[in-house]
Order: sequence, then C-alpha cells, then structure tokens
Amino acid sequence: MKHYLETVDAVFEELGSTREGLTGAYAAALLEKNGKNKLDEPPKESLIKRFFSQMMDPMIIILLVAAAFSAVLAVVEKGFPTDVIIILTVVIINAVLGVYQESKAEKAIEALQEMSAAMSKVLRDGEQITVRSEDLVVGDVIILEAGDAVPADCRIFESVSMKIEEAALTGESVPVTKMIDSIYGRDEAVPLGDRKNMAYMGSTVVYGRGRAVVAATGMDTEMGKIADAIAQAEEGQTPLQIKLTQLSKILTWAVVGICVFIFGFNIVMHLYVDKEPVNFEFALHNIMMAVSLAVAAIPEGLVAVVTIVLSMGVTTMSKKNAIIRRLTAVETLGCAQIICSDKTGTLTQNKMTVTEHYGDDETLLATCMALCNDARLTAEGGVLGEPTEAALVNYASSLELNQTELAAAAPRIGEAPFDSSRKMMSTVHRLQYTEVPGVRQYTKGAPDELLKKCTHVLRGGEKIALTDKIRDEILAANKAMADKAMRVIAAAYRVYDDAPGSNEPADLEKELTFLGLTGMIDPVRPEVRGAIEECRGAGIRPVMITGDHKDTAIAIARELGMLDDVSHAVTGAELDLISDGDFAERVEDFTVYARVQPEHKTRIVNAWRAKGYVTAMTGDGVNDAPSIKSADIGVGMGITGTDVTKNVADMVLADDNFATIVSAVGEGRRIYDNIIKAIQFLLSSNLSEVLVIFISSIMQFTILQPAHLLWINLITDCFPALALGAEKAERDIMRRRPRSSRDGVFSNGIGTDCLYQGIMVTILTLAAFFLGEYLHIMRYGGEFRFTGISPDDGIEGMTMAFFTMNMCELFHSINMRSRRGSAIGMMFKGSHNKLLYASTLIPLVLTSVLVLWPPAAEFFSLNTITALEYGISCALAFSVIPIVEIVKVFQRRASLKGKAQA
Repeated sequence: MKHYLETVDAVFEELGSTREGLTGAYAAALLEKNGKNKLDEPPKESLIKRFFSQMMDPMIIILLVAAAFSAVLAVVEKGFPTDVIIILTVVIINAVLGVYQESKAEKAIEALQEMSAAMSKVLRDGEQITVRSEDLVVGDVIILEAGDAVPADCRIFESVSMKIEEAALTGESVPVTKMIDSIYGRDEAVPLGDRKNMAYMGSTVVYGRGRAVVAATGMDTEMGKIADAIAQAEEGQTPLQIKLTQLSKILTWAVVGICVFIFGFNIVMHLYVDKEPVNFEFALHNIMMAVSLAVAAIPEGLVAVVTIVLSMGVTTMSKKNAIIRRLTAVETLGCAQIICSDKTGTLTQNKMTVTEHYGDDETLLATCMALCNDARLTAEGGVLGEPTEAALVNYASSLELNQTELAAAAPRIGEAPFDSSRKMMSTVHRLQYTEVPGVRQYTKGAPDELLKKCTHVLRGGEKIALTDKIRDEILAANKAMADKAMRVIAAAYRVYDDAPGSNEPADLEKELTFLGLTGMIDPVRPEVRGAIEECRGAGIRPVMITGDHKDTAIAIARELGMLDDVSHAVTGAELDLISDGDFAERVEDFTVYARVQPEHKTRIVNAWRAKGYVTAMTGDGVNDAPSIKSADIGVGMGITGTDVTKNVADMVLADDNFATIVSAVGEGRRIYDNIIKAIQFLLSSNLSEVLVIFISSIMQFTILQPAHLLWINLITDCFPALALGAEKAERDIMRRRPRSSRDGVFSNGIGTDCLYQGIMVTILTLAAFFLGEYLHIMRYGGEFRFTGISPDDGIEGMTMAFFTMNMCELFHSINMRSRRGSAIGMMFKGSHNKLLYASTLIPLVLTSVLVLWPPAAEFFSLNTITALEYGISCALAFSVIPIVEIVKVFQRRASLKGKAQA
C-alpha cells in the first residue's frame, strides 16, 4: 500500500491497528514473526581470508613456485635455503601490506542502525510506554516530539505544527511541515520529499509534536532500501588497480614465456649442440636458470612501494583536511573528470540565512522576527530551534538585537501557534520599558496570506493605508526574492492598549500593519565558486545533484557559475521519463539535477562512468551513500555527514569544504605522477635484469643468481622508488587535462623509456661482467670462462656485474626525478629531494659492504673486489645520468615540435 495516498482510517485497517495502538501480546507475536526493527548486518570477511586472498596475484604465485623450486634445490644440494627465505619474506610482507591497505565499508550498516532512535514512546494496551526502537512492529502507534529521532517509517495521523528534518534522506535543507491528509490528485510515484503525511526512519522532529502509526520496520523502511543498495553496489577497481592488474598479467605471461623458452632452448642446445644427455644435474641447473628469470622479471617491491607512496600521500592530504579511507583512492583523484556534488551542506552551508529584506524600518522588522519566534538564543551565542526561525534570530543578532534582551523588554503573554493551513504565527507581548505602556502583537508568515490580514503599512515611521499600488509593490518585492529561490517571510504588527481578550487566530490576525519581508536562503560556501573555477581549469566538470526544488538548485548553480542555460537542469521526475539508453547519450547535456531520489543519484553516476568518465560523488546524507559507493571515488563530509556516508566514502573532507576537493585533486595528481615515476624506475630496472639473465642463458653462463636479483629488487630499487614518491608537484599540475583512465601503464612514452633505459643498464652490466672476467685473467691467468660459480672460475665478473647493476639503478633514480625535465638542471635551480639522496646513499653503503667485506660476499656467493674494480663499476654506473640527460634533450625538442604543429 502507498500509505501516503490513503486515508488514515484505510491505513489503520490495512495495518490491523487502531489509534489506541496494539496490545502488548499482539505486538510480541508480530515481533517474533517478522523480526526486529533493525537493519541486516553483512557478513564480514575474516582477517585470515583477506591475507590469503592477497596470494592470488599471478606474480605472487610465480614467486611461490620459484620458492618451491629453490627449496627443492637447497635440499638436493644440501645448501642453505637463502633464496627461499628471501622470497617468502617478500611474499609475506606484500600480503600484510595488501591487507592493511584494504578499507571496506563494513561499518556502514552499523552506522545506519545507530541512526535509529534507541528508545521510542509507543501506545500499547491503550497506555503510553517506552520500548526499545528495535522492538517496534508494524501497527504500533508512536508519539513524536521535538528532538525525537523517527524510529521507523510511519503514517502520520496527528500533527500539531510538526516539522521534520529530512535532509539526510532527501537532501532538502528546510524541515518539512507535516500534515495528516491523504495526497490526492497525485500519481503514485510521489517523491519521498513530497510525502508530507509520512515520517521516515533516520529523520528528526525539530518542531511541534504528533502521532503516527508504524507502516514499515527494519529492511522494509526507506533506510533499509538504502542499506540494501549499499550492500549490492559493486565496488569497481580504481584506475591504478586496473593498471597494476594489467601489468601483473603482462609480467606473468612474459615470465612464463621467457622461462619456457629458455628451458627449451637450453635442452635443445644440450642435446643437439653439446650432444650430451640431459642428466639430473643439468635439469636442476636449467630450472635454477628459469627461477632466476622469474625473480628478475617480477618487481617484488612494486606493491610495497605503491602502497607506501600512497600512504605518504594520505598523511600529506590529512594535513589538508582530506582524510583518505582507501589508499588506492588517492590516485583516482588525479584522473577525476566529473564531480557529482550534493548541494545542501556541500556547495551550501546547510544553514538558512537572511540575505535580503524589504521594508522601511529594519529594526522593527527584525524585532518582530526575533520575538514572534520559538527558536531560542543560547548562552554560547548559538540558536536552538527550527532552521528558518533560527535564521531570523541570527538576523536580529546581526543588527545587534539580542533576542534574550528583547524578550525581557517585551515578554510574551499570548500566542496563536503556527498552523500550516493559516501559514502564519502570532505572539502577543507586553511592553515593559516604553514611555507609553501597552501591548503589541507580532505576526509572521507567508507573504500572500499575511497581506490578506493587513489594512495598513509602515512607511517613514507612519502608518498609512495599504493601497492596491503599495500591495503590488510588496508582491513584486516578494516575487523578486522568490525568483532568487529565497524563502520569503512577511512580518506585521498590531498595537493594543491592553491584552486582547482572545488569542484565537481569527481574533488576533486582522487589521494588521505590514512591516516588511525577509528573504532567506541556504547560502553558498564563499570558497566554492573559486574551487569550481579551478576545477574547470583542471578539466574537471562539476555537476549538482540535489533533492531540493529546481528553482533553488538553478539559482545556486547560477551563483556558483555552474549553469548558464536552464535547459541543462532537470528534475528527478523528468529523468524518470528518459530511458536508460537515451540518458546514456544525453548525460553530458545536464549539469543540475533537482528533486532527485537516491536511485537517481546512482543512475547519474553510473551513466557518467558508462561514458568512460572517472567520476567522484560528494555528499553528506544517507541518501548519498549508494551513489558514493558506486562512484569511482566517493567523498563524504566530515562535519555534517552521517556516519553511513563517512564509512562508505573513499575520502572524507574534515572541514566539509568543497575547495578541499580541489587541493586533494592536485595532491592526487602529484602522487600519481610520482607513482608512475617509481613504476618506470622499477620496470626499467627489472627489464635490465631480465635481459642480463636472458643473454647470459643464451650464451650459457651465469651472471647473477636469484639472491642477487632479490637484493637488487628489494634493497637497491625499493628505497629510491619510495623517495621518488616524495617529489614535489610540478607547477602546471592543475593546468593539465585529467589523464585518461584508459591509459595503460606503458602509455605516454613510458614503455619506450623503460625499454631504452633497461637496455642501457643491461649493456653497462654486461660490460662490467666482461671487464671483471678480463681483470681476473690478467691477475690469475687462465682461459676466459663464463660460469662464474667459484673463485677459480673468475667470480670477479659476477661481483662486478652485481655491483654495477646496483649502482646503475641508484644513479638512474636521480634521472627519474622528472620524466622529461633535466635532473641536473633541477639541482642547479635549488630543487632537491633530500630523501632521495639519503635513499641512494643507504643502498650504496650496504651494497659496498657486500662486495668489500668477505663474510658478506661469501654468504651471497660473491667475491671481494679491488679498489680498481670498485672504481670502474662506479664509473660505468654513473654514465647513466649523462646518457639519459642527452635523451631527454631530444624528447623535449620533439614535444615542443609536436605542440607547435598541433
């Protein structure tokens, strides 16, 4: 049943209840049958399951296979399983970091439950009692008063000036005045915000009182539907996750392919070139070669580096009031193209404020508004009460009219409370400190209704007759404010010699003297317009999505510079008439969405995403939660936002400042740039390792062993890669267009850079190996050999190759401070990354210990090298800097030429 379309009697009959409520026994039976008035809790994934799910990555599986083969070899050869220990350590660290970086929305449903009232006043057996809200059942009659949270979805059957704040559900900033009549003459698809005879779980009574019958509990409530939508919404991968997954697949297939090729090639060479049978020893050596290739090809530290760089970014962003709840969401900000923003509390202050007035005597106008008012000024300077009335009290305060002092000088002695049918309120006050004692009545209400009760108007301090011309002037002023989407309140007064004999509205509200009008609106945040302009400069399109009225939304959008053509604004009802196919084609035509339901928000976000746009969704209410979860990045408000929104969001704005999003986007772009630098650095390094192992395998000699490669990947590569994450943002970072989410890891020249830089390090490493072998022959004599497995066979070549590759990658990290800019030029201009300098020094010292201290060299199957060999290796490695600098010069020239031609 659409309870809002039916009469109260029909609703009671359908729910099997009466105005006196249910019996205790019947309520208990219903509770047993239908369950508690609470939301379902989703199953939680155990920590152990999360840990082992990290092992499903193809690269991790290959490492585990490599560790297994290394363990078998260690057992067969009765050696120390160094490789096994190192590989398993890497795998465990990566898994722990993976579990750490996951940020699920498990608390979302718990937060929804917490929003329900803990206890509720209910009629049972004809008497008022208090029960736990979770024990309410359909048919219960509940009593609602100002300050109460609505514990379930209810049909209102009694209302005394009751107003309910529903912003968290509908997005409307103004509390809704509730009624008891059915909504006649309407289609069944009445927006939730227009169901004025209903009260919903999660909303709050802010004024008046009433009674209602429970129509839905638990997961059947509107809140429950949102909870279900949250549970069903799919969490898509961020662009970085997609890229790393793609990279993982590429590397996996590459590793498998190269290993199979090398294994087969060596078997063929052994059988048909060497003409020897394949024995156990040769098979083990061949397997070890394949393990070396696998270890060389996989950047073991990549996941750790990306996670830690993101964590560093999270720390930086938290200092700028952007709290990141999911690490991978940081880089998503960098490619955000659409920001779908809720209006109330996000673009606006969620605080009704008087911004315009009409009338000759502003002081008397403000006095009337402050005294004919049920909101109260607190000792701390705040205001307690319904937002519209609170705005009027603040308006008086802005004119240095303190409501408390006004009330002391003119205490209230009578009143006619506000009624939605009259659309006005009157209070009667005795003037205490005036020269001429008397009584004054103040009335405020809807301008068109209040004018009907006026016979005079205050002009120039004098009461004059309210003529048709003056009436038209007042109505024109009212229309001018209304056209700006303002809520307009009119004020009037009446003077008595003594207290009136009756406080009935019909007796009080007549022969009034019109005072003036106040126009109020939920004002925009002052910093938002500038933030929107900066977003546009960065190629980001802001879109407003609100539950408020269309006129209000258009007015706010125009003020913010978001909307020029009203045809680009659409309501939720109009959106329902557009098919999914048509909407997918026309989504770019709309900038403002008004009077929307939660499902509309999700539909809008999904339409943008379907067009290939990286989409962010901001909001603060429960109604925003499903769309926030569906967006590429959900942004919740930290101050005004509900717990539900915060727990579902990827990022929370601690200051509720839209401008913080802009700062976060810039930081996200910087972090992503640095991650790409780190990835390029790691991949070019791993490519050089693969090429070195591949070439040495083809030539049938050993140049580096698995333990050597793991040292390079974890010690030499990881520290500089992490330091690259601390690079400052480039100056034009917020003047660039957002990068495309379709760009792969190797786009924008990254693949070419990785290729030539990997080949460069490979050549230098091979040169060091052959020089080492040559120096060995010069020192000890003998023939040139490639095996490099014992001191007698010239292990200097292996040691020099190992040391040179380490140094090459350390020096190359200096190159990666900028992908196209000169690293040397940055130093001369005073731009330094001290963390990077330190991160290259530490591995340099540690690696030097390995090749200069005999016990360490022996543990890693190396030999100590001489000062000459040390110097030659350093000189070869340092050459990567001038080589890359020269290449960058040509790349910059090519880029400038391309821009000139474009």
